[in-house]
Amino acid sequence: MRVITGKAKGKRLKAPKGLSTRPTTDRVKESLFNIIGLIPEDSLVLDLFSGSGNVGIEFLSRGALECYFIDNDFNSIKIIKENLENTKFISQANVFKNSVGSAIKVLGKKSKKFHYIFMDPPYEKNLVVPSLESICDEDLLVNDGIVIIEHESKTELPDKIKNITTFDTRRYGDTTITFYKHEEEMK
Repeated sequence: MRVITGKAKGKRLKAPKGLSTRPTTDRVKESLFNIIGLIPEDSLVLDLFSGSGNVGIEFLSRGALECYFIDNDFNSIKIIKENLENTKFISQANVFKNSVGSAIKVLGKKSKKFHYIFMDPPYEKNLVVPSLESICDEDLLVNDGIVIIEHESKTELPDKIKNITTFDTRRYGDTTITFYKHEEEMK
């Protein structure tokens, strides 16, 4: 696993040991960033169920201003911090050991708004829809922001959740990436 492009291009990233995380593959990550295009320099990113921090670090390498990493596993938090130190992005990162549901509420109370929200929850735990509903309820997405979900291909996600709508879905074998935007941005 490595940083694909940008300021930290080629830097190797560690992954937490064990089977509790599935790092996003370079192929899927590269496709994801080809779809969303250039990352504006003022972008705030939220990486939920962060695991190794792989995707959030790629956002930072491509020019995002700041990234919030959320994971509830102590080992994952340790690896995220090591990867941030290695890539020299620690000053642009906020790393929190917390459940995603609690973190979303805290960020909502702090009136945080993100340009990109990425999530790769554990498969077969049915965490995507409740997390998306909470993101909408707490109004964490800027008007033209994008929510990106990496999930099992066999998991069907609704076209619309509250005020966000699917605008693209890509399948890579057992993995699918689904993209959401605010409904009014689709017109």
